Amino acid sequence: MQIYLDYSATTPTRQEAIAAMQAVLTQQWGNPSSLHEWGQRAATVVEQARVQVAGLINADPESLIFTSGGTEADNLAIMGVVQMQTVPQHIIISSVEHSAVTEPANLLEKWGWEVTRLAVDHQGRVNPQDLKAALRHNTVLVSIIYGQSEIGTIQPIAELGKIAHQHGALFHTDAVQAAGRLSIDVQQLSVDLLSLSSHKLYGPQGIGALYIRPGVELKPLLGGGGQERGLRSGTQAVPIIAGFGVAAELATEELATETPRLIKLRDRLFTQLADVPGLIPTGDRENRLPHHVSFYLAQADGEKLSGKTLVRQLNLAGIGISAGAACHSGKLSPSPILLAMGYSAKAAMGGIRLTLGRDTTEADIDWTAMVVKQVLQRLIPGELLVSY
Repeated sequence: MQIYLDYSATTPTRQEAIAAMQAVLTQQWGNPSSLHEWGQRAATVVEQARVQVAGLINADPESLIFTSGGTEADNLAIMGVVQMQTVPQHIIISSVEHSAVTEPANLLEKWGWEVTRLAVDHQGRVNPQDLKAALRHNTVLVSIIYGQSEIGTIQPIAELGKIAHQHGALFHTDAVQAAGRLSIDVQQLSVDLLSLSSHKLYGPQGIGALYIRPGVELKPLLGGGGQERGLRSGTQAVPIIAGFGVAAELATEELATETPRLIKLRDRLFTQLADVPGLIPTGDRENRLPHHVSFYLAQADGEKLSGKTLVRQLNLAGIGISAGAACHSGKLSPSPILLAMGYSAKAAMGGIRLTLGRDTTEADIDWTAMVVKQVLQRLIPGELLVSY
């Protein structure tokens, strides 16, 4: 029996998206920048997909730029904004951002920019008052993640965006984990820039998008032929754009039924593991991604026992999950997300994440809970388990 519970890492490409890609590869393979019939057929595919993806967030299709994925979308949002400035200014991010935001921010500091990293509470949530206090006269951009991939916490994006706008700053959110799982309406949110990724919602890997509110100006990262309104040069990857479009349209149609189903399964797994000693939930239980379950191992030491230990053991049992701590050159380092939330370095090596998807069933949840309990009983001595 094999059970995949790592849907926040990637999702299997759905058959409808694969069919759309196959049709493009065999019938609509032209260069969408070409003026002849072959090119125009491809261009039509791209624009149809733009409409489909825009529908996922209720955006004007013309405000959507296709990128190579969520990482490029985040980088274009941040670097595109800051390069409009002639001298270094100030930006704000949270302390629980994805590396696609933290790494550009680190680079900006080397270039002389000031970067404020907002603290979060023990559930991983930003306090809007902290944002209000951190804003300055020269703050040009605030970037706060919508739903955190490691601990599942959803940020108060609407409120944070309003605060940023009241102080004249642009607001960006990385919505890669939230889109297709939560209802998002950019007409109602105070967001200027929003990042999306296809492979988180059953589309192909290698394609994403950046929503840019009309009137917001960015400098492109790439110089070239001027595709995507001059903001993302390079011949569009028509097949995977088509797959992204189909996946986004189906995610929009299924949202009303799939989200509550995932919440029910998520809560079932939390309930079944609630009485396991030494397995402590992380993240905000109320403000949480619908498909996301996460814990840390109280007995983690980073050597004999860590989150990765449990990942390996469950993999042997045919269950795929992920851990938060990173392994560099054979040495385990604690999760920066859990550290930012106030966990100790040892605890931050014990984080695990189980994320659910379209193919997850109640039977999968029940079996996984049983296996997790059995594995922990083998890994942790009984006298230590009962002490928690």
